[in-house]
Amino acid sequence: MHESQSFLTFLIDHLQQFFQYTAFANFTLGHVVMILVGLAFIYLAIAKEYEPMLLIPIGFGILVGNVPFFPGLQIGIYENGSVLNYLYFGVMQGIYPPLIFLGIGAMTDFSALISNPKLMLIGAAAQLGIFGAYAAALALGFTPSEAGAIGIIGGADGPTAIFLASKLAPELLGAIAISAYSYMALVPVIQPPVMRLLTTKKERVIRMKPPRQVSKLEKILFPIVGLMLTTFIVPSGMPLLGMLFFGNLLKESTVTKRLADTAKGPMIDIVTILIGLTVGASTQATTFLTPKSVGIFALGAASFIIATFGGVMFVKIINLFLKEGNKINPLIGNAGVSAVPDSARVSQVVGLEYDKTNHLLMHAMGPNVAGVIGSAVAAGVLLSFLY
Repeated sequence: MHESQSFLTFLIDHLQQFFQYTAFANFTLGHVVMILVGLAFIYLAIAKEYEPMLLIPIGFGILVGNVPFFPGLQIGIYENGSVLNYLYFGVMQGIYPPLIFLGIGAMTDFSALISNPKLMLIGAAAQLGIFGAYAAALALGFTPSEAGAIGIIGGADGPTAIFLASKLAPELLGAIAISAYSYMALVPVIQPPVMRLLTTKKERVIRMKPPRQVSKLEKILFPIVGLMLTTFIVPSGMPLLGMLFFGNLLKESTVTKRLADTAKGPMIDIVTILIGLTVGASTQATTFLTPKSVGIFALGAASFIIATFGGVMFVKIINLFLKEGNKINPLIGNAGVSAVPDSARVSQVVGLEYDKTNHLLMHAMGPNVAGVIGSAVAAGVLLSFLY
C-alpha cells in the first residue's frame, strides 16, 4: 500500500513538472494576440497576395516566437545559446540587410532613372516621411536615437529599417521591423486614397514622354558614380549603398552573370527566409507587447502617408515650372518610397483607372529605385547624427 502511494505521488509530481514545461502552463493573453497577428499575416499573404515572400516567413515566425515555454530551456530567440538566437544575430548585428541590398542591386534596372535624372528628386522628396515620423516620435517622448530608428519606417524599406534600428535602438528592433514590413505589404491599400486626394482628374491622365534608350556604358558607370557620390557624402550608409551598387555592377557588367544570378536568386531568398522568420519570432509577447510598440505602429502608418504626400506634392510643384509636354504625372510621386516594385505598380494601377492606355510603370520605376537609394542615404544621415 505504501509503495503504491509513493508511486502515485511520484507520478503526480512528475506530471506536474511536465505540465510546467508545456505551453499551456505558460500561456498568456499576449501570446493569443500575437498568434492571431501571425495568422493574419499568413492570411494576407495567401488570400490577398500582399508581399507573400515576406509576410509568410514573418507570420510563421510570429507563431514560432509565441509558443510559450518555460524560461531557461535555451529555445527562445532572446535566450543566449538558442538556435533562434544565433539566427537572430544576423538581424541584431545588421548582417542580413546589406545582403538583401546586394540582391536588390543585382535585380534592379536603373535605366528609367538614368534616362530621366530629375526623377531622383521625387525619390528624395518621398523621404519626407522619414523626417516627419522622426519629428512626431520626438514629440511623443521617444529619445532621439529611438525616433531616428522609428522614422526610417517612412522609407518603406524593411532591410534599411532593420539596419538602422540595430544600431540606434536594438530594444525596439522587433516592433520597427514588423511595422516596416507590414506597411510595405499594405502599400496597395495605403497609397491610392492619398494619391487620389492630392491629384485632379486632369493631372491623373498626363502622358509622359517615353524614356530614352540608355547605353551599356551608362549602366556600367551608374553604380560606380553612384557609390562615389553617395558614400563620399554619407560614409555611414556604405554597408547598404556599397552592396546595392556592387550588386548592380554585377548585373550590368554582363561578365559576372553567375554572381549576379546567385545574388538575386538563391542568396536573397535564403536571407529573406532568415530575416523574415527571425524578425517574426522576435515578437515574443512577453517582450514585444508594450505601449511603445503600439506607438511605433501608429507612427509607421503616419510616416507612409507623409512619404506618399511628399512625393506626389513634389511632382505637382515641379510641374509648375515644366512646359506642356514635359510635365510629370503626379501619380508616380508615390513611387518615391522604396517599396520596389510594389509602389511603382500602384502608380500603374491607379493611372489605368483614369486612362486605360496610359502606362506609368516604366516612369514610376525611376523614383522607385531612387527611393531605395534615398532611404539608404537618409539612414546614413540619421546614423551620422544619432549613433
